[in-house]
Amino acid sequence: MVRRQDQDWVPAGIDTMTPSSARTYDFLLGGAHNFEADRAAAAHAEKIMPGIRDVARLNRAFLHRTVQFMMAEGIRQFLDIGSGIPTGGNVHQVAEGIDPDCRVLYVDRDPIAVAHSELLLAANDRAAIVHADFGDPERIFSSPEARRLLNLDEPVGVLMVALLHWIPDEYGLPALLAEYRARVPAGSYLAISHLTSEQQTGEIDSAVSMFNRAKGRDQATTRTYREVRAMFGDFELVEPGLVGCALWRPAGRGDVSDNPEANAQLYGGVAKKVR
Repeated sequence: MVRRQDQDWVPAGIDTMTPSSARTYDFLLGGAHNFEADRAAAAHAEKIMPGIRDVARLNRAFLHRTVQFMMAEGIRQFLDIGSGIPTGGNVHQVAEGIDPDCRVLYVDRDPIAVAHSELLLAANDRAAIVHADFGDPERIFSSPEARRLLNLDEPVGVLMVALLHWIPDEYGLPALLAEYRARVPAGSYLAISHLTSEQQTGEIDSAVSMFNRAKGRDQATTRTYREVRAMFGDFELVEPGLVGCALWRPAGRGDVSDNPEANAQLYGGVAKKVR
């Protein structure tokens, strides 16, 4: 396979020597937009936690189901924060397969993810990406792309899938989440999946420590059920509540692993803003 980093498109100034969460996740999903450091980090993590590829696949399937659920509830615009590198089955592809008029705004801080998304979306006037950090909601919501694609008088499907475990406590996470929840109108939905060590404490803590020691920009933090539940604030969780992401409304055998620990390695849930 010819990997894209061997070509000339890679943005200037990219650090190829330390792993990125977006590029490591891309590799685990079978993508080609990653560097040797990302592949080495993934390989090391696989030795510590052999089911990590399965976890990545299950999380991707959770994303698809949450979009389909929100569409069934009437949502026609999405804000996907920490969207990552485009790999098969992106939000706009799932949504447009149901209603071609859906609008999707992606957000990511990784320049590789942004560059690829811009290429993918160049001919799509109903989807775009903003190069911004989760910690700067004002920049996201005031961007030209957001003003064009998001109507905040109508419900929004907000997606923070496999994002928030990359946000440390000292980042002011509760206040930031409260701001995002406040900016969207009643009827909006929030989907979250988040890494926990409550199922495989030793393996997960070792894998997280290994990735963090690589001194990349991304530093992971596992959290408990109670901590993840609090991220939804006063939004009301829909059934089945906050569960292992593979167990959130699985639609078929491919949505669930034969390994029960992989099914619960990420908590997943969807909640609605009712007022």
